[in-house]
Amino acid sequence: MSERAAPFHCPYCGDEDLRPSEQGHGSWECGACNRAFQLKFLGLLSRGLKQADSGGDRI
Repeated sequence: MSERAAPFHCPYCGDEDLRPSEQGHGSWECGACNRAFQLKFLGLLSRGLKQADSGGDRI
């Protein structure tokens, strides 16, 4: 099994100065805005994705 992907930017300020937090698995700290956050996978949606027909111009 491969490693989990790391976030590319802070969800609060958008900066890329992130480092893993000591608070536990999935926890990250942002050096730019001094916030800590945690990422967690909840599961797959049972309904799946549906594309909305926008009714735009057809080519």
